Amino acid sequence: MAVKTEQKNGLAVCHVEGEIDINTAPDIKKAFDKLIGKKEPRVVINLAKVTYVDSSGLATLVEILKNMRSYGGKMKLSNMSPKIKSLFEITKLEKLFDIAVSEEDAISKFV
Repeated sequence: MAVKTEQKNGLAVCHVEGEIDINTAPDIKKAFDKLIGKKEPRVVINLAKVTYVDSSGLATLVEILKNMRSYGGKMKLSNMSPKIKSLFEITKLEKLFDIAVSEEDAISKFV
């Protein structure tokens, strides 16, 4: 599992790679806690290279979103595989998260 963050168009774009599960959730939380600590106002999480998400991973993403919203930050998810998108639909989390088809689409929704 890896998280690489870059600045694009004045916002943070995070590329997550691997699985988001009970084993990797603490590392993902730690990576995003740095952005939250800086009160990063706008974040796109690109999930193109995420192969699996379990309930712990979903809970971690919900916690990141909640922490960002506490200071007025906004977060968008992008590039979900059909399998992961289906997981968000089954759990009704697609209503909680702002999900974009592509990273470019997510970035343009912030502008």
